[in-house]
Amino acid sequence: MADRIVLNPVSYHGHGAIENILPELNARGLKKAFVATDPDLIRFGVAGKVTELLDKAGFAYEVYSDIKANPTIENVQGGVQAFKKANADCIIAIGGGSAMDTAKAIGIIVENPEFGDVRSLEGVAPTRKHAVFTIAVPTTAGTAAEVTINYVITDVEKKRKFVCVDVHDIPEVAVVDPDMMASMPKGLTAATGMDALTHAIEGYITRGHCAISDMFHLEAIRLISRNLRAAVQNDPDGREGMALGQYIAGMGFSNVGLGIVHSMAHGLSALYDTPHGVACAIILPYGLEYNACVAGKRYRAIGEAMGVEGIQAMSDEDAASATIAAVKQLSKDVGIPADLKNIVREEDVDFLSDSAYADACRPGNPRDTNKEEIAALYRSMM
Repeated sequence: MADRIVLNPVSYHGHGAIENILPELNARGLKKAFVATDPDLIRFGVAGKVTELLDKAGFAYEVYSDIKANPTIENVQGGVQAFKKANADCIIAIGGGSAMDTAKAIGIIVENPEFGDVRSLEGVAPTRKHAVFTIAVPTTAGTAAEVTINYVITDVEKKRKFVCVDVHDIPEVAVVDPDMMASMPKGLTAATGMDALTHAIEGYITRGHCAISDMFHLEAIRLISRNLRAAVQNDPDGREGMALGQYIAGMGFSNVGLGIVHSMAHGLSALYDTPHGVACAIILPYGLEYNACVAGKRYRAIGEAMGVEGIQAMSDEDAASATIAAVKQLSKDVGIPADLKNIVREEDVDFLSDSAYADACRPGNPRDTNKEEIAALYRSMM
């Protein structure tokens, strides 16, 4: 079976990368941008770094900021109507995963209106047309939504998140500028950074991994492990390393899938509004312990990428343990809680387990699982 790799046609990386937004728009003869972002990025002037460039050039745009931290079906549907009302011909998504996921769904539905209920996009949707031309500008170093073919939407009515996978949603241009991430608070930097590490590690051990994705994931693990602590302290080099590392992780996992860490984390965000990166960071070591009986031999390479000393001389079992310990230490060093004691309620475990088992990320897990084992995993973290 052939391995498929889908990436942005164009991407820019490094300080000042946002200067390439206007040339990309003008080269295509586009006239009006629909700027999808969130209220905080407007309030703190982050989105303004891009809109100022548009203002100076006299490029027309309209801002849509009705986007929640875990974007809902209603956010998307409101955005579709706002896009049509604006008479825009392109999208600039500025933000973390929430803004970019919302923009992806808007862009898909505008071009494929038969999916206007949003729910029908869950899983691998049979859309026919590519989304509206989109430039994605991440402001967090974690989700890599600017390079993935995935997006996640919250169904408030059913209290669950659902994952959409569609090659037609990938932004045509990704602009990864660490200067857009400089104002991230420590907690958000830590959470999104651990999300990126989870992408890289789960992507490396997922059932669908291949030689190309392995290359991306190991380099991402190396970059994230060496730069996250510094990025949390707002070190410019750390920020730049994280910006690149999280993007490279996205290049990999978007094409091969993830596993139960993400499927379990999605439920926490939907039910308790837990930040996705925090949920992933807490669950990741437990997920690695659970999967060690099947994927443990691959942990040595992860530990080596993380800089675990002497790991090449260790037995497979010791190397796996040392790798899991390194993940726990990094999470602790950046201030992530060690368990779910203050998050999960016992009466919700069955519902969470059902949601995690039904989640689109679960089939990629290297170890076969069931609802009962997922429930036991949740309880082990409580």
